Amino acid sequence: MEKVNIPEIFAEDVFTDAVMQQRLPKSIYKQFKKSIEEGKDLDLATADVIANEIREWAIGKGATHFAHLFQPLTGVTAEKQDSFITAPKADGSVLTAFSGKELIKGEPDGSSFPSGGLRATFEARGYTVWDTTSPVFVRHDAAGTTLLIPTAFYSYNGEALDQKAPLLRSMQVISDSSIKLLRLFGNTTATRVAPSVGAEQEYFLVDEAIFLKRKDLIYAGRTLFGAAAPKGQELDDHYFGTIRQRVAGFMKDVNEELWKAGVTSKTQHNEVAPAQHEIAPIYANANVAVDQNQVVMQTLKRIACRHDMKCLLHEKPFAGVNGSGKHNNWSLVTDKGENLLEPGSTPHENKQFLLVLACIIKAVDKYAGLLRESAADPGNDHRLGANEAPPAIISIFLGSQLEDIIDQYVASGSASTSIEGGVLATGSSALRDISKDATDRNRTSPFAFTGNKFEFRMVGSRDSIASPNIVLNTIVAEAFDDASERLSNAEDFDAAVDALIAEYAKAHKRIIFNGDGYSDEWVVEAEKRGLPNLKTMVDATEVLGDADVIALFNKYGVLSPTELKAREEVKYENYGKVINIEALTMIDMATKQIIPAVIKYTKSLADTVLAVKAAGCDAAVQAGILTEVSELLKETKAALAALEQVTAEAAQQEEGKVQARFYNEVVFKAMDALRAPVDKLEMIVDKEAWPMPSYGDLLFEV
Repeated sequence: MEKVNIPEIFAEDVFTDAVMQQRLPKSIYKQFKKSIEEGKDLDLATADVIANEIREWAIGKGATHFAHLFQPLTGVTAEKQDSFITAPKADGSVLTAFSGKELIKGEPDGSSFPSGGLRATFEARGYTVWDTTSPVFVRHDAAGTTLLIPTAFYSYNGEALDQKAPLLRSMQVISDSSIKLLRLFGNTTATRVAPSVGAEQEYFLVDEAIFLKRKDLIYAGRTLFGAAAPKGQELDDHYFGTIRQRVAGFMKDVNEELWKAGVTSKTQHNEVAPAQHEIAPIYANANVAVDQNQVVMQTLKRIACRHDMKCLLHEKPFAGVNGSGKHNNWSLVTDKGENLLEPGSTPHENKQFLLVLACIIKAVDKYAGLLRESAADPGNDHRLGANEAPPAIISIFLGSQLEDIIDQYVASGSASTSIEGGVLATGSSALRDISKDATDRNRTSPFAFTGNKFEFRMVGSRDSIASPNIVLNTIVAEAFDDASERLSNAEDFDAAVDALIAEYAKAHKRIIFNGDGYSDEWVVEAEKRGLPNLKTMVDATEVLGDADVIALFNKYGVLSPTELKAREEVKYENYGKVINIEALTMIDMATKQIIPAVIKYTKSLADTVLAVKAAGCDAAVQAGILTEVSELLKETKAALAALEQVTAEAAQQEEGKVQARFYNEVVFKAMDALRAPVDKLEMIVDKEAWPMPSYGDLLFEV
């Protein structure tokens, strides 16, 4: 097997800062870096020099085309590829060129992407703008090699039509607010604070040949029918288990591709459900982390095809086993390397950390509904709260050490002690006793403190992590600004800090919960505390219309009221379209595959009954099965007719929230009603007669 030298191949396909220093004239490099640090426009003359060097570097990697890579409100990336060739010369030859203007600005069609009414169909112009803080890179695939330039996407009128533009705005906001707070604590050296993000990505792998026999997986990304396999995840033997060789080969290729693309792929393992796995990188600045997570998802899908498999990123591709999420690990780090969420060995004495913590607690409590909305997705409705993922109720896990400090502040207005971790005695002379952390972990909490960061575990596996980070950056920035204003003129700063921490702790302690977030008791307790329980995407999307949410985003310039309203409309429209596709797929499968197969099977049963009776034997068992199958077939046909009717009615509903709620409350229930008898039939009908692969085939044939 060919050996892989990670340092040698890492970021070889990225136009890194080191490559820039090597290839660019010093004056150009300094001017470029200065433009980023000061947030100033890059002049075209400088951009032309940079673009030419990028072109030469990319062509040296085999690139023939370039594309602005952007993230419209479709949930996936988009790109329009152009070759480097220029117009033919008089002698028929061509040259290659790439200008600074082409590097900085692109003009994709803006009319065919979701805009929530911001753009009419005939208003087609849109602009992509280079994000100079996220490096360009090349991608190698069946199309050859393409230079990809991370960009933001705007309408002709300047509205953000994507995820990156508001993310970058929110990053500036949290940086400014953090610096303001740090100055009060005497920090005069930090000039920027960036949200540091790491996204743990879960996914399923299934055999491609089996996948192609399932219309529901092809059209909807999840199984709309399917009886449970005899074995699922009951034995907990897949989690962290030995990785199958076919999957291991896939993971090896994924890692190499990601390392070459500068993605710090770190962790890989089997997840809880059969055929489920996880990959996780080391942290990066939020906008780079968002870009790289899109690269991760694309790479997983592309490499899976190379291994005759399909990668499923849907949050709940299979009923009865765990779905997939994406844990968004978030912290705040200064340009000097200080993590604002590092508690230190004696956190009760770390007033800066405690105030930062108190502000985050306040922000999450105040905007719990908005944070929940940031993870709202049609697929996530199947997963959240399903005894496998955080419930739809936002709460914060702090652990025993920090919760004890918060309790001290609530009781007395200050804290004087910190619970220590102690020692774990192994009980064997062959093993060393080890030091324990001061607190346990809680895998049922949607927003958990995990040492020096918060882990938001609610995000769906195929969603962009931009949305939750936009929300976290903005709501925490507001809390920081409020605290800075309160403390700016304090006569006794330390006393004022203690008083503010105590005030926030008392006012927002209801959001802190260290117990079992999966339990029914927590749902009841959360309701008593007044915490929102937004169970569906439709419920959560309504939050975007709240006056305080509109005012928050408008105040900080992250999303204008018009841009926010557009996103609300896109969310409702997306929900309706997803459920409509799923309903039509069920109708298609039931009409063309399932019912004909069952009818054919009943004929076989009827012939068997007649043959057994003709032979003079008792055919009661065969007749009983025929009766049971016929009854379920009748139930299936009735449920199919009902689904067809309500799906047609859904199209007549007023577009937007009304239609989305109809799909949620009426069509979705009709889909469940159709699935129930079909799944029962699958357990009775001869496997050879059943028209599609089973869960057992899908989950255990990789």
